[in-house]
Amino acid sequence: MRWTTVAGVAAALAVLAYGTVLVFLAFDRNSHSASDTIRPFVITMGPVWVLAIWSGASLLRRHR
Repeated sequence: MRWTTVAGVAAALAVLAYGTVLVFLAFDRNSHSASDTIRPFVITMGPVWVLAIWSGASLLRRHR
């Protein structure tokens, strides 16, 4: 496994984490209750994180 690949995946996850915070703040800016914030946030960012973890794992998996 190359360290550049590991560093690239780690950097991509760090950028995704920062983007996740920004998306949460955007949803929270105009909401009036917790359900106005959490439900759209999970619907938006849940699939993004699932795809990111799946693709990162496939990049880091050792091929035989």
